[in-house]
Amino acid sequence: MPNLGSRPKPNEYQPRHYRNSLLPTDLTRFQVTVKETDLYIQASKDLYESAYRSILHHRYQLEQYIARHPEFFKTLLPFPDDEFAPQIVRVMIGAARQAQVGPMAAVAGAIAEAVGRDLLVESPEVIVENGGDIYCQALRELKVGIFAGNSPLSFHVGLRLPVANHEWGICTSSGTVGPSLSFGRADAVCVLAPSAPLADAAATSIGNLVFSSKDLPQGLEQAQAIPGLIGVVIIMQEKIGAWGDVELIEI
Repeated sequence: MPNLGSRPKPNEYQPRHYRNSLLPTDLTRFQVTVKETDLYIQASKDLYESAYRSILHHRYQLEQYIARHPEFFKTLLPFPDDEFAPQIVRVMIGAARQAQVGPMAAVAGAIAEAVGRDLLVESPEVIVENGGDIYCQALRELKVGIFAGNSPLSFHVGLRLPVANHEWGICTSSGTVGPSLSFGRADAVCVLAPSAPLADAAATSIGNLVFSSKDLPQGLEQAQAIPGLIGVVIIMQEKIGAWGDVELIEI
């Protein structure tokens, strides 16, 4: 089966130090791993078994669909809608179309969101991190640091998320860190949206356009062109650009 964690790129994979970006809460924390899917979850109680079953369910649906439609995994362009596809596949297709990228650009956010929503049946608050992509439904203010590799701003800048009665997707793409495919060289493109799959796909779309600090305006223009985003932060070495309803904080 293909690696469902990301589209590969030649950069060497780095340890997941970015998990420190989930600044501490008093929620119960646990980690669940199935094949390439490695989730760090916070909830009102330990829901390991429920999370494990949820991952198996959604991965199975996705793997079976890819086996029948290998082009879904390979394409870097929006994929046609399929009314007979599993829900997680249709969500990925829709998010990728909004961002004008291939559907696998939304896979980490889609799995985080699908598992998170399943766990909301047993916990009023859930935070799921999947490879730097976060889905959360929380009854509290949250602070999220932005991991930007070797940039001097890495873990020194973050986002404050106010108390909200809706879901958040906070997803980060990098052209210098991690295994995910990016054609750009941004140290971090962090997107805030009401949907984790959309935030994930949008981070890839924006990151593909940023090769140097001179490209920050182009990246921010791309963010404004993608429907449904709340805001974006782009870090390129010592430079930072932001657009939308995002509150930057010093970590």
